[in-house]
Amino acid sequence: MKSTMPPVKKTLGVVVLVSIVVLILASELWVLTQQGREQILTQTKTSSQVSTTTTFTPSTTSVAYTTTPGTTSSPNSATALPVEEYLGSGGSSAVFNPADPAFLSVADSSVVVRLTTPAGTYSSVYVVVNGTSIEMRRQLKWSGYEMWYARVDSVRPFEYYFVLATSGGRRVYLYNTTERPLFNFDGVDRFPQVRWVVGSVGYQIFPDRFYNGDPTNDLLANRTDELWLNAFSTSRPVFSNWSDPITPLHCCHQYFGGDLKGITMKLGYLKSLGVDMIYLNPIFLSGSVHGYDTYDYLVVDPKYGTQEDLRNLIIRAHDLGIRVIFDFVPDHVGIGFWALLDVYEKGISSKYWYWFTIYKWPFKLGDSSAYRCWWGFGSLPQLNTTNPEVRDYLLNVALYWMDFGFDGMRIDTPTDLLGAKDFFRELRALVKSKYPQAYIVGEIWDLDPSWLKGDLFDSLMFYSLGRGILLAFSSGKITGTQAAEALSVFYASIGVNVAGMGFNVVDSHDTSRVLTDLGGGRLGDKPSYESIQRLKLLTVLQFTMPGMPVIFQGDERGALGDKNHFDEQRYPIQWGQLIPEVYNHYLYLTTLKHTLPGLNTSIIRVLYSSDDVLVHTRGYNDEVLVIVNNGLIDHEVQLPEGAWRVVYPAGYQAVVIGKIRVSPLSALVLVKE
Repeated sequence: MKSTMPPVKKTLGVVVLVSIVVLILASELWVLTQQGREQILTQTKTSSQVSTTTTFTPSTTSVAYTTTPGTTSSPNSATALPVEEYLGSGGSSAVFNPADPAFLSVADSSVVVRLTTPAGTYSSVYVVVNGTSIEMRRQLKWSGYEMWYARVDSVRPFEYYFVLATSGGRRVYLYNTTERPLFNFDGVDRFPQVRWVVGSVGYQIFPDRFYNGDPTNDLLANRTDELWLNAFSTSRPVFSNWSDPITPLHCCHQYFGGDLKGITMKLGYLKSLGVDMIYLNPIFLSGSVHGYDTYDYLVVDPKYGTQEDLRNLIIRAHDLGIRVIFDFVPDHVGIGFWALLDVYEKGISSKYWYWFTIYKWPFKLGDSSAYRCWWGFGSLPQLNTTNPEVRDYLLNVALYWMDFGFDGMRIDTPTDLLGAKDFFRELRALVKSKYPQAYIVGEIWDLDPSWLKGDLFDSLMFYSLGRGILLAFSSGKITGTQAAEALSVFYASIGVNVAGMGFNVVDSHDTSRVLTDLGGGRLGDKPSYESIQRLKLLTVLQFTMPGMPVIFQGDERGALGDKNHFDEQRYPIQWGQLIPEVYNHYLYLTTLKHTLPGLNTSIIRVLYSSDDVLVHTRGYNDEVLVIVNNGLIDHEVQLPEGAWRVVYPAGYQAVVIGKIRVSPLSALVLVKE
């Protein structure tokens, strides 16, 4: 029969028919493609672990992506088409920068990959490595973001991309660029961990106030004390017996006679406490008790002993498995420094004139208006570290003491140096080329990740963690929820490798004692029950963070001291005084640090928090669970799935499933059965 369909309608019908066929074929092609992607995701998954949280503000230049045209179906639909996103295309919701160790680092002999996403957006995240999917674990959460991590077991070259899935079935494939979709790790560890730090316990020694092993050198400081040279001082140094009262010069010019032989004599005590590393405050020739006003970087101060005494100390410490690092002060010197004295005598004709920034000459020693000095203190002339001669001198000093036998160095006030980062890049390259496992720590009190990218320091003195977060929580100044967010920001900002090398202090010679900060009173007081409980709570946190907890001398004995009273935190250790409860607590914590494998990894996961409670895990399989209650009432806490054995407090030894009750001002440490 002849068709009655008009010619135009007939043509349209053909077009519609062809379109339907094309759509069917395209649909089948998409299904096949999706099945291929799903096959990748359903392969055997390698175990993955979570890394640490951090304070982090995502940058639109770090990760950017575009959406492939035609993939705009509802994200809540179980049949939502996949979305492909690419780095470097402007704008992002996920954050990843493989050049930053905060996102990719080698830690604990594995590669740790981390990714930041908007909080609550994705129910699961995978990294697909050489075709094998590894499920990433949610590690940290803060201010609308959360960080995921995965562990790739061997350090070798691999290609990878990410798959992000919502609970509604939508999938986002995160690639590198449209030209080179796969990210590539070349197998090179550009920021190696100092492996011995990860499982260590540190101990800080302020030499004059630790132990007097040789009374014959007690008065030698009288020959070099800065007060004899400073034209603006009328005070004179004070020499005291070990238990004499504090004077107004206690901070800097009251001497008690502690020395290197005294430290050597106490090495057995330190070993029995569980100490693996000693950090010595300055021991080189200087004009004060604290030693930060160097006269000669290459001379052991006679008030502490001889170079042979130092060599014996290091050898004996190494025999016991204890490493030793020295305090390096490259920014400023004392007014008795040999180069400054030459300038003082000869003026501009001195070959060392440009080692400093001189404003006028002649000048009086101690005159802060005559030369550039540290924070305006005339007793601390600042070195001109932009001068190549000064830089070479200081670099040779650092290498000299490393050659002598030290295991690393703590750098005093590094941000104050002229041309600081250039100098410390040179220092790191020089030291690490000869001593790859040398530990280099910068005294920077704030969290500044720019110093922790692999070209400067291995760690900072993490006051920002120990005092800014842990002490604040333990003293009740911030809630558990605030502490959890702060921990997440902190650990998200640094690499997992850096976290494992953390120099984790809660106090030092520059702060009040933690027991005083926690309400224990001043020097000579008897600390309260509550202050000791808060100290226990704080130190459980300190010892269960990634990295190395560092004890300030005497804290393990219950020492007190208020910085605002002539730096009484520096008062000599009274070896006849001890709070057994405090000492035994520290001793047990060092035992846990050395025996629980999860505490000897670089990974932390912030699990749960409330007003009073903070919960985190350690280890790549959450092997250790830590629960801390800073409140005055008890709380019931839901445990992760499985059976858990309580290992702290000592003697508890219960196995718990489901929930556990945590007493006021207390902490629990549990291990997975």
